Amino acid sequence: MAIAAVPAYLGNDFSQASPGLRFGMYLPLWGVESRTGELLWTTQDIKYEVRGQQREERRLPESNKTAAWRSATRLSPSDISTMTALVSRQAALAAPLAASGSLLVLQAQSVAPFTTGLGNEHPLENGFAFLNPYGLPYLAGSGVKGVLRQAACELASNDWGDVCGWNEPAITALFGKAGNAGDHDRDSETGFQRGALTFWDVIPQIKGDALQVEVMTPHQTHYYQGGDSPHESGQPNPINFLTVPPGSAFAFHVQCDLPFLRRLAPDFAEDGEWQRLVRAALAHAFLWLGFGAKTAVGYGAMAEDMAARQQRAQQLATLRAAAADRDRALRLAALSPEQREAEEATAELAAFRAMLDAEKQLKRYKPGSVFDQQRNAYLQAALTRQGTAARVAAALALRESYKFTEWPGKKDRKAEVKQWLTQLDGQA
Repeated sequence: MAIAAVPAYLGNDFSQASPGLRFGMYLPLWGVESRTGELLWTTQDIKYEVRGQQREERRLPESNKTAAWRSATRLSPSDISTMTALVSRQAALAAPLAASGSLLVLQAQSVAPFTTGLGNEHPLENGFAFLNPYGLPYLAGSGVKGVLRQAACELASNDWGDVCGWNEPAITALFGKAGNAGDHDRDSETGFQRGALTFWDVIPQIKGDALQVEVMTPHQTHYYQGGDSPHESGQPNPINFLTVPPGSAFAFHVQCDLPFLRRLAPDFAEDGEWQRLVRAALAHAFLWLGFGAKTAVGYGAMAEDMAARQQRAQQLATLRAAAADRDRALRLAALSPEQREAEEATAELAAFRAMLDAEKQLKRYKPGSVFDQQRNAYLQAALTRQGTAARVAAALALRESYKFTEWPGKKDRKAEVKQWLTQLDGQA
């Protein structure tokens, strides 16, 4: 039986601890003598010679390793709840920034296992990056920045066909320029310049209820440790490592300091140009680079979630429409009644003319259609206006619409409409 190397008063049930703790402090690798209950360090000390030097290595029994992997990979309901809460918090923080145009959110799914932090020291040879204090897998924002900068450089090199707008000034403005950091955003002496973009950490929404164990099989131990000549017939040495399974969701958040970018490179701040550039870099990274470790052998490959993109676009449109409505309501509240009525009449007239232009282009008018209903509603609203200019403008637009669709066929209805238009502009 293997247990964690922790004080006895902590017990040995760590099923509710986070995956990061179960893979770290609470990893069950120690042994217990079955008869006496005595704690034993169940490793084998192996001495070998590396290029003339004596070295000592401790190898864990396979039974201990198997128990450790089984303990570390499982996700409890609490882990899943925490993961969902972190992603929801990011979404809540992102919503107002995205609506203002200073944040790009891109939803993606992993199409291959994702792993990171393999270089971290660990008793099982390969570590893993967990976000403290939550103990859940994550992709650091600094790692996202490094991959996207490489993608931008590859696109700007013009070796991949379409450069998608990337060039050296764009890379410098958005990612910054390397050098010795000074006290200011730009240092002409050291060459340092900070970029306008900030990259958030990515919290994967893990598919299923467990992490995944992958295996690498190096077979050059005879060369690296035994000093023999390298060849391809060495004895394989299977080594396990943790991964996030394919199909997991990744939300990339890229924030832009728009005031800084407008001062530094205004062309990239206009009309969301910086977002278009970042989307192109992400698409290139998804297809050719990957994120995390072992990308050279296919790990960390991503694909954009198009359904989530469409849903996100609808949410942003709703948020921006709500913000525009609030701004308009505040502006109207500050006006006098006469000014408010003129503002509302102008907006109604613009909307009606847009509907009329659409009908003219489509040439699909039929009596009793939706357009007829919208026109009648606009006519009744115009009759309630007090301002002469607003009434005359509405009558002019309505008369133009009846020239396009012809007057109502029924005699009494035609007379009624003409009477209403006369009330608006006083023309017989």
